[in-house]
Amino acid sequence: MTTPRLPSAFAELEPFAETWCLPTETERWNQRLSSSMPAMQEFYDAFFPRVEEAIEYCDKFTLDDLPEDALNLLHLIYSLVMVAMAVEIMHQPAPVDAADAVMIRTGEPRP
Repeated sequence: MTTPRLPSAFAELEPFAETWCLPTETERWNQRLSSSMPAMQEFYDAFFPRVEEAIEYCDKFTLDDLPEDALNLLHLIYSLVMVAMAVEIMHQPAPVDAADAVMIRTGEPRP
């Protein structure tokens, strides 16, 4: 059995943790591009109804003092934002009319 990555209140989201708890925007972007629409829809449908609760949970901590499980939950929130555009608007993993869009950051805010 693997160690839970998320707070126990969000245990039902553990199946998505390995795929979507990614620390950088570039990793989240690449995961979105390599994911199928059914997989992203499943993640979106499972997490979107609880995203406000997840944000409230993370807000209990300062950014410099996030426990690891809360940091993973925050990364999951960031991934939901990345997936939402594909699910709600584009209906495909890649952006529409963006040629060969890539996302490479040389630095980014943490967490």
